[in-house]
Amino acid sequence: MKYGIVAFPSKELQDLANGYRKRYDPHYALITPHMTIKGVFEADDKEIEEVAKAIKRVTDKHGPFELNVTKVSTFAPITNAIYFKAEPNEKLVNLHQELNYNFFGDEPEYAFVPHVTIAQKLSSGEHDDIIGQLKMIGVNHSETIDRLHLLYQLEDGSWTVYETFRLEGKQ
Repeated sequence: MKYGIVAFPSKELQDLANGYRKRYDPHYALITPHMTIKGVFEADDKEIEEVAKAIKRVTDKHGPFELNVTKVSTFAPITNAIYFKAEPNEKLVNLHQELNYNFFGDEPEYAFVPHVTIAQKLSSGEHDDIIGQLKMIGVNHSETIDRLHLLYQLEDGSWTVYETFRLEGKQ
């Protein structure tokens, strides 16, 4: 089964993201707006129990972190995805590193760019038409994230929460 670890932002930021996702993200109905901490990995029923215990050990050490979303950006030309860019900070980067290196699943293929996707799988024309407009509108949002969620993928492609972990540590 496929799993991933995410942080869900506040309803305010989710509503803002969904305003764009309804039009520009084919995954709109499959998953709530989120920031991926650990991308998709495979685990069976027994392995996921060990993964959950390991996540709990990590979240017991790490405290809440600030999510500061400061602009609209894009992964073009690699992919025509558009996102709300979150500023990396020490707590967030340390948490990401601990959950991605020497942890279950493969190490990340790309450098960590904290973000909330608002558009993806766009044609080059669609991307070019809307990126300038979205950058001008911009975004400026800050909040504290105090929990992570282990998600799993259902047969219909949608994602749901397997377990939630509070960030209770001092790091």
